[in-house]
Amino acid sequence: MLSDKARPIIEATLPLVGSRIGEITPKFYDRLFAAHPELLDGLFSRSNQRNGNQQQALAGSIAAFATHLVNNPDTVPETVLSRIAHRHASLGIAEPQYQVVYEHLFAAIAEDLAEVITPEIAEAWTEVYWLMADALIKLEKGLYAAQANTRMWMPWTVVEKTPAGTGAVTFTLAPADDTPVTAALPGQYISVKITLPDGLRQVRQYSLSGDAGTSRSFTTKIDDGGEVSPVLHNSVEVGDIIESSNPYGEITLKDGDGPVVLASAGIGCTPTASILRSLAETGSDRQVLVLHAESTMDSWALRSQMTDDVERLDGADLQLWLEEPQAGTKSGFMSLREVDLPANASLYLCGPLPFMKNIRNEAIEAGIPATRIHYEVFGPDIWLAA
Repeated sequence: MLSDKARPIIEATLPLVGSRIGEITPKFYDRLFAAHPELLDGLFSRSNQRNGNQQQALAGSIAAFATHLVNNPDTVPETVLSRIAHRHASLGIAEPQYQVVYEHLFAAIAEDLAEVITPEIAEAWTEVYWLMADALIKLEKGLYAAQANTRMWMPWTVVEKTPAGTGAVTFTLAPADDTPVTAALPGQYISVKITLPDGLRQVRQYSLSGDAGTSRSFTTKIDDGGEVSPVLHNSVEVGDIIESSNPYGEITLKDGDGPVVLASAGIGCTPTASILRSLAETGSDRQVLVLHAESTMDSWALRSQMTDDVERLDGADLQLWLEEPQAGTKSGFMSLREVDLPANASLYLCGPLPFMKNIRNEAIEAGIPATRIHYEVFGPDIWLAA
């Protein structure tokens, strides 16, 4: 994949570019939004620009891709690219936008590395960029082609708005027109586009927390300092119409008959609840271990749904960690060292980033291969950047 001409140049300059990528990406976004301010309306997250998470995620993906090409010049990092492609497809990223990104990203690189960059270095890094872009474009075209429709955004009517634990609400949607509905897989998410009080449209991804297929329900916890969730919780009512994408996300229940471990914390239970629901609906005989961590019992957003589904499965067991423990629960933070993990299990993770890092490390220590550990990150993937 990476040419013999470019590889030694990338290998030699990767430490320098890697050390500067954190400074390059903010300059890139400054240039991009100065030239295309419309991209902040309904595409890029204004919050993630302010807190720097988007810059970290872009820097991490470029560095990870280039490092992989140096170490494995004939392949691409498929797992990383798949995660990015699903996120891009959920936002409606189109092929021409990659040229726009290239223009402003390489202008930022040239500005930051003006004293050392040469035509040969620029050519090699251009090759890296287009290898990554072309791979993503191919994946995204495949995702778009698999939809039941040719649209990016569709109108959905809010038919139910139900409290779901302290500070959380479940929104149930129904199609507002006759657009064919793309069936969702357990664990996937949708993008929801909301108009803020200042008129700017912002997009957020939410896991489908109920049944898979053509139904649509998602559960969100309010972030009082956020921009989108307060509008959803306080302004969107039953009967309102919101815009939603087709479902995406590669962290879905894999086929097989081996044990499944679902580990979540807080509102991270939404994708694991969807996977659990699919197992219950199909009457699966797989061994299922559900692990959840929460501050209090009342804070558990999908408590009734998840406990009911565990009871429906003969091979399911639930273990709960609470900061304020009750009878039958564990105290404090989740640790796999307290769990008898089934052999040959597949682990599905979702929750705050520190939680997922810790549980993944413990799972690997316990003998679960990294290839059988699947995790979902919402918002920019700053885990990759780290």
